[in-house]
This record gives sequence, structure tokens and C-alpha cells, in this order.
Amino acid sequence: MAWFQWLSIIALFVCVLSCFYHTYRIVRLGKPPEYAQRAGHVGKAVKYAFTGAMSPKIKESAHLHLPTYLAGISYHTGTFLAMFLFFLFLMNGTLGGQTLLILALILGISTLSGVGIFIKRITKKELRSLSNPDDYISNLLVTAFQAITAFYLLYPGLEAIYFIFTALLLFYFPIGKLKHAIYFFAARYHLGLFYGWRGVWPPKPIRK
Repeated sequence: MAWFQWLSIIALFVCVLSCFYHTYRIVRLGKPPEYAQRAGHVGKAVKYAFTGAMSPKIKESAHLHLPTYLAGISYHTGTFLAMFLFFLFLMNGTLGGQTLLILALILGISTLSGVGIFIKRITKKELRSLSNPDDYISNLLVTAFQAITAFYLLYPGLEAIYFIFTALLLFYFPIGKLKHAIYFFAARYHLGLFYGWRGVWPPKPIRK
């Protein structure tokens, strides 16, 4: 195994260890105290927080900006695919020629989605005012990771560049906003807990 592959393994170990640390911090904080009287089903509300509440029909920020919502789905799909391929490459997995082309195409589309999201962030005044350097760095790192993965699928000679860049991404993961991959689940759980306790989620059907 080459040194750059070992570098990516070390980065992966640091990243996973950090994720466990952040998860431990979340669990250790426990549930926030509730002063309202229980009026609903928390379990159903938590389930709804991860399902129905994520629908563009429900999320105002989604149905008012549907192209961005779809680009975000494409972008995250590409990220999950690229991470899956990273583990496959570490285990020396092989893929057929046609499969390589299809995966590279999917990653190409997700890369363009990432570029589009980045351009929107820097051109929209409202988004610029809410952004900080970490927002731009995280976006660029993940977008470049998808692009490099796509090129590596087609040009195996880029092996060193691929593994070095992946290591950089994994080292950055715990210190930047990319760790929202951990906090996302905690945030959705607490939303379900809060609104479920008060009987707001899941919403009751409107009787006509």
C-alpha cells in the first residue's frame, strides 16, 4: 500500500474518532428540560421529522427554491457515492467499464450541482450575508472531491492526487461545517421531540 493511501487511512481514523467525540458530546448533553405538558406522540413526531417534514411540500425553503432543493439532493447523492467509492478503492475493489462511465456521469452531475450552489451563495446578497469562509471552503472541498473521484474512475493514474485530496477532506471534516453530517440527526431528533411533545407533529389532517 502506497504512502498516500496510508495518509488517507490515517485521515479516516482521525475523522471517525472525531465523529464519535461529537456524538458523545451530543448524547452527554441529554434532552433539554420540558416545561410544557405532554400533548402528543414523540416517537411518531421524530419519525415525521426525518420523513414528511423533509418533503418540499412541507419545507418552505424547499418549495420556494425547488431547483436549489433538487441540486442539493444531487449534491448529497454525489457525496455519498464518492465516499462509498473511497472505501471500495481502499479495499482494491474493481468496477466494470460501463459502470465506471455511469458512476463518473452521476458524479459529474453532482459536481455541477455543487458548482451551481456555490455560485448562488456568492451571487445572492442574502446568502452572502449569512455565509462565512467555512461555508465556501466546505463547498469547494466536497465539490472538488466529487470531481476528482469522477476523474479517478476514468484515469487511474490520478491515484496519488485522489488519495491525498481525500485525506485533506477527511482532516477538514471534524473542524468545519461538514460535521453537520453528525449534528443533522441530533437537530432533526430534537425538532421531532419538541413538536411531538406539544402535539404539533405529525400534523393532523384538516377536516373539511
